[in-house]
Amino acid sequence: MTTLHEPVVTTTPDDLSVWPASTTEPRPGDLAVGGVPLAEVADRFGTPVYVLDENEVRERCRTYRHAFPDTEVLYAAKAFLCRAMVHWTEEEGLGLDVCSAGELELAVTTGFPPERIVLHGNAKSPRDLETALRLGVGRIVIDSPSEIARLAAAVGPGGHQKVMVRVVPGISAGGHEKIRTGTDDQKFGLSIADGYAQHAIARILDQPQLELTGLHCHLGSQITSVKPYLAAVRRVVGLMARLHEQHGLVLPELDLGGGHGIAYRPGEAALDLTALARRVRAELSDACAAAGLPVPRLIIEPGRAIVGPAGIAVYRVLAVKRTGDHTFVAVDGGMSDNPRPALYGVRYAPRLIGRVSGEPSAPVTVVGRHCEAGDVLAADVRLPSDLRPGDLLAVPVAGAYHLSMASGYNLVGRPPVTAVRDGHARLLVRRESLDDIRRRDVGL
Repeated sequence: MTTLHEPVVTTTPDDLSVWPASTTEPRPGDLAVGGVPLAEVADRFGTPVYVLDENEVRERCRTYRHAFPDTEVLYAAKAFLCRAMVHWTEEEGLGLDVCSAGELELAVTTGFPPERIVLHGNAKSPRDLETALRLGVGRIVIDSPSEIARLAAAVGPGGHQKVMVRVVPGISAGGHEKIRTGTDDQKFGLSIADGYAQHAIARILDQPQLELTGLHCHLGSQITSVKPYLAAVRRVVGLMARLHEQHGLVLPELDLGGGHGIAYRPGEAALDLTALARRVRAELSDACAAAGLPVPRLIIEPGRAIVGPAGIAVYRVLAVKRTGDHTFVAVDGGMSDNPRPALYGVRYAPRLIGRVSGEPSAPVTVVGRHCEAGDVLAADVRLPSDLRPGDLLAVPVAGAYHLSMASGYNLVGRPPVTAVRDGHARLLVRRESLDDIRRRDVGL
């Protein structure tokens, strides 16, 4: 959890480095994204409201395709998913990585080709597997030994399903201990070090209806260094070499997952995609040459890095309270629409929009409206000292893991999602209403 004694964020009024590339200031203090003033979005759709820059999403998809031209790029749907996002992903030539029947059905019913979808999950339900087989998902990533027999039985003796195995390379990487998934002390995958991965692979090879196409690993999230990915390549290729020696197995695919780090505040580090692509290719080629193996096709799964910087959350100030040495600015959202500060201590750089302030900035803590002391959106950030109820605050880099992790806490309803492009704003996901909440409550 973020604490109040952490360093104060200091940014200049014109620092837009973590905002979408389309961000402009058509009038002093009035930011526009995709040609649409954010204050107009707030007036039209209410607050809190998520704003997605469609062109930013598309351009980030293209950046990945250009940086990794011979790689299968799968958008990690858990970061954010709606029908428009499915459509943009498909049009830009990316595949999809999903981890539930819900994400899978939304994608396929929107028109996404199921053969370009990969299903993950450390504990797939019977419905997850039944849906994947019924819709013809491209690959299923096996995460535990118990899934092998269950999946084989569901496929049936005359059926066929491509699978991968998620292995744990024993590498610690990621921006917070709760999002590090490459080590042996967490719930995902099968360990290379203790032999569980090899044992599971041997069992899969005994199931003729399961076609093992490759190995998968995911090191964690918010990784800003290339080095962990290079270490993962070496260890996974080492396993591939042992499998070739033991079983004569040559696997055509290697999925390195995602977790590519982005900057949430000006000056923060982000993963260099060009360096990642160049060095991973070289490492993979060298490791395979040393092992006497053909180079497998590389797969990556960016999510946050595609949609995160394309999103903005806009809130309205409800109250300003000074308590001792602290000033608290309360807004009309909070941990129900962004639990990440409470979960991981994530820090943002909110900004006053809709008017110009002539007052100097001062350190404040932006808090939410929920009945929870940990409902803090941004601790110790500098904002104009004349903030008042009715003002609008915009939080950049809000496209990933906001709506997808939103909750029903205090029954305030989840915010809508709007898209902006070429001077027009449109609704993608409507606001969750009290009627929606009441309709789910069916008993007394």
